[in-house]
Amino acid sequence: MRILFLTHSFNSLTQRLYCELSQLGHQISIEFDITDSVSEEAVFLFKPDLILAPFLKRAIPESIWSRHLCLVVHPGIVGDRGPSALDWAIQNGAREWGVTVLQAEAEMDAGPVWASANFPLRQEKKSSIYRNETTEAVVQAVIVTVNRVNGGNFQPLRVAGQAHELMKQKDRAINWQTETSAVILAKLNAADGFPGIANELFGQPCHLFDAWPEAMLKGEPGSLLGYRETAICRATVDGALWIGHVKKPAGIKLPATQAFPEALALPELPLADYGKSAHATWQDIAYEEVAGVGFLSFEFYNGAMSTRQCQRLTAAFLWASSRPTRVIVLRGGRDFWSNGVHLNTIEAAESPSDESWANINAIDDLAEAILRCETQLTVAAVGGNTGAGGCFLARAADQVWVRDGVMLNPHYKNMGNLFGSEFWTYLLPPRVGDAGAQAIMRHRLPMTAQAAVRLGFYDSCLPGPGFTVDVARRAAELAGADDFAAQLAEKQAKRQADEAAKPLADYRAEELKEMRRNFYGFDPSYHVARYHFVTRTLHSWTPRHLARHRDLDWEITQ
Repeated sequence: MRILFLTHSFNSLTQRLYCELSQLGHQISIEFDITDSVSEEAVFLFKPDLILAPFLKRAIPESIWSRHLCLVVHPGIVGDRGPSALDWAIQNGAREWGVTVLQAEAEMDAGPVWASANFPLRQEKKSSIYRNETTEAVVQAVIVTVNRVNGGNFQPLRVAGQAHELMKQKDRAINWQTETSAVILAKLNAADGFPGIANELFGQPCHLFDAWPEAMLKGEPGSLLGYRETAICRATVDGALWIGHVKKPAGIKLPATQAFPEALALPELPLADYGKSAHATWQDIAYEEVAGVGFLSFEFYNGAMSTRQCQRLTAAFLWASSRPTRVIVLRGGRDFWSNGVHLNTIEAAESPSDESWANINAIDDLAEAILRCETQLTVAAVGGNTGAGGCFLARAADQVWVRDGVMLNPHYKNMGNLFGSEFWTYLLPPRVGDAGAQAIMRHRLPMTAQAAVRLGFYDSCLPGPGFTVDVARRAAELAGADDFAAQLAEKQAKRQADEAAKPLADYRAEELKEMRRNFYGFDPSYHVARYHFVTRTLHSWTPRHLARHRDLDWEITQ
């Protein structure tokens, strides 16, 4: 089928659907929902068999849905209508939720239902549920829907429903003096990603994001107990919560202690070491050791890695490599492995060029530490979405095991034609060939975990359910292998041979020469793209690599 996506942006859900439906042989083109006239033009040019709206923030115009089959993905169970569907479900403590694919009509979310899928609702951040359970349910429901449309004999079912209103800040309001940690956390989870919760810190208005429970610390309700790295701990009536990120009026979302430097005058609340805490708390870098395997986790918000985070993670990795283990598993975080440098902290810096340079060197230091590790075999267990430099940072490990369902964006050019670093010029060509490397770097499109393994970029694609357990089992087997010593010796010999042929320092210098031009050169593309990205500027057009129907020779190639 020829399927046109009308979407607010090319977010992770839309990327996943694009890949899944393309793999099934459907022709997909994408148009960002900018104006009615732009959408109408896209329909005229592409002449789709089906229009799918995976992520919209406004209604499809009648001029389109009255003439074409338009199916909308609604992040709610059958009968749920209205905006903020997932927000209400999380804040109200629903135990089960789901998604519905329904036909667009005049009344919002009231059209006949083509398919649905439900899932248990975790007590977790909205952004996490959206990227995981919601996305998996949408893929399942959309594939069923497309097959039903293609079959031509399915009759969608019209059902009664209950409409709810857009959740406003008054519905999300927090009272630190009277509400429990669980109640406040549910509200913050329901607002995570967007829009956050309007509140105050240090007497200044801001929006709060990225909350974590604290099981041990207590204090006067509403008081600020201290800070740990980038997060601030605030007391509730029965405990405390950590606030990881905030957004000031007219500002961008930043780590809490960066947005409010006055937090550094609070008591510092460091953890004793890298060991995983035995109680609930905020810990962005954690280490566990089991059966000769060291597991190094790094829970960085949205996968972004600032200069200091890279430096701290490098120190943690070097410490882990000094431990008497045979294998180090780099786990990343629950929703992201890594998305490379931290564009928001760069944008907020006094000199974004200087901070870009510091950040790329810091992440290169981490990649080089992994590449030069001679005492253990290293594994990148990519259980969450990964992009840009994060994709190549993972490839610095000896093996990369990726969870099925993870979306990868192994390219840099969408961010103002960045050249990229993290030793990709050393790591990628031996895996996929020179032509394959250039194709990946120019492609600008997402890649599934299965595709990454099929191309030879990554090593193994493991099933989503039980990924963590499977990784632990495989790592233990690797550590206990009879030929472990031979494998380690082979790794050391290869590194020495590669270093003799061309030192890592040369690869790094060549990449950084290009990156320096991106950061300091006459072409401002990177700085412009970064600004629009971090400020969430509304799209004014759809990139041509997504809008196939806008290629001048599109009809000729069909």
